[in-house]
Amino acid sequence: MLSSKERLLTVLKGEKVDRPPVICTGGMMNAATVEIMDKTGHTLPEAHSDSQLMADLAADIYEQTGFENIGIPFCMTVEAEILGSEVTYGTLACEPKITKEVFATASDVTIRDIDDMLGSGRVGTVVEAVGILAKRYPNVPIIGNLTGPISTAASLVDPVSLLKELRRKPEDCHKVLEYVTQLLIAFAKKMIANGATVIAISDPTATGEILGPKNFRDFALPYINRIADAVHEENVPILLHICGNMNAVRSLIAEIRSDAISTDAIVNLRELKNHIPKLTTMGNVSTYLLEFGTSANVGNQVRRLVKDGVNIISPACGLSTSTSLKLIRTMTDAVKEG
Repeated sequence: MLSSKERLLTVLKGEKVDRPPVICTGGMMNAATVEIMDKTGHTLPEAHSDSQLMADLAADIYEQTGFENIGIPFCMTVEAEILGSEVTYGTLACEPKITKEVFATASDVTIRDIDDMLGSGRVGTVVEAVGILAKRYPNVPIIGNLTGPISTAASLVDPVSLLKELRRKPEDCHKVLEYVTQLLIAFAKKMIANGATVIAISDPTATGEILGPKNFRDFALPYINRIADAVHEENVPILLHICGNMNAVRSLIAEIRSDAISTDAIVNLRELKNHIPKLTTMGNVSTYLLEFGTSANVGNQVRRLVKDGVNIISPACGLSTSTSLKLIRTMTDAVKEG
């Protein structure tokens, strides 16, 4: 009988297992629902900045939902905060948000010391929580989450300005992306050193619909691959979630050096796998269905994804905090029961 860690790592090596793992990575795609927090008493926003509480809440999610991993943090603002942007931690039911980017344009960005930034903000909280969880759950994959390079750049620089400057001032944008990529690699290595068994990247701004194929190829792909290569140097696999419709960048997906690609519900993973046979696919249970559907709807979609040969079953995007635990359990049970 495979442990959940063994099953996920085996799949990420491209090898066959008894059934797909069913996971929820954390970060953008976390399952810190109000129902779980009310039930356990480990709550947000307090858990964003307390390593023990973060670990306890992540463990609650694992124990309550049936997901076969533990993932932290519970937001996409850790990097933005240490880069100097203004962040609000939200409430029990509302995730943290960036309220003001520190720079108006890519040309304005000043480069700060990476080590100094890694000693500030919530980086230490996340890294300590990884260590607590790795010791508590040695047979469960601990997933450390990064905000992708384009989205991190768009949390440092006003995103509307940044997207315009990709075309008008590409050299300035490359400097910003180089800067944030170095930060993301260093953050990933800290999590790995403390016990993270997998790194996940979510880059919601790096969609084909927002960037288009040329900008995706020139500005997203090289920096995502830089992070993937650095994580692989640590002998750790990496997952990448791409939001939206992937048709515009479909021809570039095979060039991404992550160990699995997670997609939005709009993407047909069976067709994507047929298009790129070596691709390890992940997803893509509708989060709308998980919030508003029925047990029958959710069970049927999960079984179809398993039948279609999706390698890792997971939510298609971030779960609403009002998602019911019952439907999450329906999802995870459907995978395990076959």
